Amino acid sequence: MRAALSLLLAAWLGASLLFATVVAPAAFRVLPSRALAGSLAGAVLPVLFWTGAAAGAVTFLVLRQRAARRWALGVALALTAASLGAELVVGRAIARVRAEIGPNLEAVSADDPRRIAFGRLHGVSVLLLGIGMLSAGLLLVYELRRDPERRADSR
Repeated sequence: MRAALSLLLAAWLGASLLFATVVAPAAFRVLPSRALAGSLAGAVLPVLFWTGAAAGAVTFLVLRQRAARRWALGVALALTAASLGAELVVGRAIARVRAEIGPNLEAVSADDPRRIAFGRLHGVSVLLLGIGMLSAGLLLVYELRRDPERRADSR
C-alpha cells in the first residue's frame, strides 16, 4: 500500500509539474493565439483537478486507516479541497466569465470588469494548483520517510 500511495502522489505531482512548467508555457509560446492556448489549458486542468481530488481523498482514507499524524491527514484534505475548489468553484466561474467575454480574451479591454474578474480567477486557480502540488509533495515525502515497520504513527 505504501508503494501504491507513493506512486499515486508522485504521478499526480509529476503531471501537475509538467503541466505548470512545460505544457502551459509552451502552449502560450507556440500556438497561434492566446485563446487557443487558453482552450488547451482549460481542457487539461479539469483532469488535473479531478485526479488531484481523488488522490487526496484516497491518501486521506489510507492515512486515516493507518492512524497517521493529524497534520498529514490535514494535508491530504488540503489537496482534496484545493483540487475540488479549483474545479467546482473557480473553474466554473472562469467558464461563466469566458462565455460572457467570448473566444478572444485579448479583444476585451484590460480595464473591462470581466477581464479583471478573469485575471483574478486565473490567479486563484494557479494558487489552488500550487497548494495541491505542495500538499502532494509533502505527502510524498511523508510516505517515503515513514518507517514501514511501524503500524501507526505517534501523534
